[in-house]
Amino acid sequence: MEIIIISSVALIASLLTFFSGFGLGTILTPVLVIFFPVEIAIALTGIVHLLNNFFKIALIGSKINWKVGIKFGATAVIGAFAGAKLLLFLSGGTVLYSYAIHEKIFSITVIKLIISVLMIVFALFESVPALKKIQFNENKLYPGGLISGFFGGLSGNQGALRSMFLLKCGLTKESFIATGILIACAVDLTRLSVYFSRVSSINIQDNLTVLISAIAAAFAGAYIGSRLLKKITIDFVHRLVTVMIIFLAIGLGLGLL
Repeated sequence: MEIIIISSVALIASLLTFFSGFGLGTILTPVLVIFFPVEIAIALTGIVHLLNNFFKIALIGSKINWKVGIKFGATAVIGAFAGAKLLLFLSGGTVLYSYAIHEKIFSITVIKLIISVLMIVFALFESVPALKKIQFNENKLYPGGLISGFFGGLSGNQGALRSMFLLKCGLTKESFIATGILIACAVDLTRLSVYFSRVSSINIQDNLTVLISAIAAAFAGAYIGSRLLKKITIDFVHRLVTVMIIFLAIGLGLGLL
């Protein structure tokens, strides 16, 4: 059942990347958190995210603006390394508070609390109209890359911040999407190299079936999206997914997940 759920979410999330402004990681991470420890969920999402972005580059890579991509991506890589290191440091499971419901023990840990807050923040940034309109000047690309990369390494969610900085660069729709994918690849490669320094704790082999299924589903979503590359607004989808992510984030923060 978990394979069906995760694969379905991966396909839909990958498709929505083209249409609604949501990133694959924003939607897939909270679903994987239901089935896996948070650090494993983030690592698995990172693999799906990276390979899916490679596939999308093969589809629309000719539209990349290399000048913007390199300028933003250079500091994004540094930020991603720092964020991923912090994730591993916090993943030891320091318990802040424990409580019982019907004799079942639930624990609130530092990493779960941080990731839950980030989920809520980035869900709002990618859905609330007033927050989506926040943009920065092109001369802020270097600090923008650093900030976006850091949160990408820490939580896997970087799309909202990256978009706020790239929107002022005068890119076409296709170039905006393709350049964002290039930067996301750089961040994913960096954070995954850090995550896999502790590969034994991530247990990729034990989760290989789930991982392959999610990757295949994400590829299918990306291909469908590339064939329907028209920017559309799906307000209902934005609101629904935002509410779902917030509820999941609250459950994670309270130690219920």
